[in-house]
Amino acid sequence: MNQTAKIQEKSWHEKDGIIYFSVTSDGTTGEDWITRLENKGFPVADYPMEVLRSSDFKPTKGLTTEVAVLKGMLFEDNDRIIKKIYAAGVLRNLSRPKAEVACLIREKFTDEDIADMGMCWIATMHEPISSSDTDDVPALAIAFRAINDRCRYENYGKSYSDRWNCDCGFAFAVSQTPTS
Repeated sequence: MNQTAKIQEKSWHEKDGIIYFSVTSDGTTGEDWITRLENKGFPVADYPMEVLRSSDFKPTKGLTTEVAVLKGMLFEDNDRIIKKIYAAGVLRNLSRPKAEVACLIREKFTDEDIADMGMCWIATMHEPISSSDTDDVPALAIAFRAINDRCRYENYGKSYSDRWNCDCGFAFAVSQTPTS
């Protein structure tokens, strides 16, 4: 390594299989998130566009969310389902973040950062948002590190018995505090 190379400090830390970091909202609407993410090279597919345009997507401004991402490896294969993941969050006194946290996560971290965290993607465990594109089946927002799927909403909220992969993470809110 070049001695003059600047060592960049990580904007996240891990403790006991949980990744911690914070994000702060800036009032970006769903429509503006589409433009903002695409301008940064994060393509947004048709379905997430509809979710971001939903009246259920409510942006905030100046809300700092301390995020705790439970790594999939914390769960046994049979326990990596929505119902049990939510229950694990509740046991840790975590709450559901705003849906915009998924966009803030995708913008904050590079593909390499997400890989360094030991994950392929992070599902934001917000209140599911329905879309007419999926017959109003609720979905969760997911920030992928895959090159062609960098910001996408998936229909994993459809069944509480669907199993998730062990290389995923589940983002909850530790606290949400307005900034001045």
